[in-house]
Amino acid sequence: MRPAVTESRLLRAMDITWAPAEIRRVGPWALRRGLDGGKRVSAATSDSPVSEAEIDQAEAEMAKMGQVATFMLRKSADALDRQLAARGYSVVDPVLLFAAPLETIAAIKAAPLDAIPSDTPLAMMEELWLETGFGPERIDVMRRTKGPKAHMFSRFRDAPAGCAFVALDGEVAMLHALTVRPEYRHQGVARRILGRAAVWAQQNGAKDLALATTSENLPARKLFSGIGMQIVGKYHYRMR
Repeated sequence: MRPAVTESRLLRAMDITWAPAEIRRVGPWALRRGLDGGKRVSAATSDSPVSEAEIDQAEAEMAKMGQVATFMLRKSADALDRQLAARGYSVVDPVLLFAAPLETIAAIKAAPLDAIPSDTPLAMMEELWLETGFGPERIDVMRRTKGPKAHMFSRFRDAPAGCAFVALDGEVAMLHALTVRPEYRHQGVARRILGRAAVWAQQNGAKDLALATTSENLPARKLFSGIGMQIVGKYHYRMR
């Protein structure tokens, strides 16, 4: 069996497949301008030790961008995690990264019409995302993401039921914004979307499928584990 894709590889793929409006390099920092598209596209990260003065610098730069100071921390950033905690930053949204070889997910029995790919988000998809908590700023993230991508639309009993966004960074496909209308949950809609997204990713040259979910989202974790995905990394945010 091929080795699982690594946490570091997935974090790099996230910046490509769920793209900030800008990534600004300042000192040890990667500073993301998210245009209200959520924490993932707005958080500051550093791969090296930082001083207190450099944290001040990151805070000032994020303020200039009109953003609340937000830091994304993986396990290797324990020292920065402690520094931010001492400054009064709280842990927000611990996240788990799941991944699996595409052939594992593509084996899900899903018919082509169970989830149809679209180059652009259809009006029905935008309505569904808005209904389930994905604002227009997050839909804008999908629009500005470059490279191979697809918006997956699913119907159940001839009614709009669910959708997701999948994009490629080389051989890694990442699925984002998976949502299902509450009345159609527990009907296999999300599972079939994942299966069809995996087939689309295979057709476009990818080898692995990955996604992120909060550790508190137990139904999602059960779904992803149940189709053969493994936890390959984790991170969390800190905000004051």
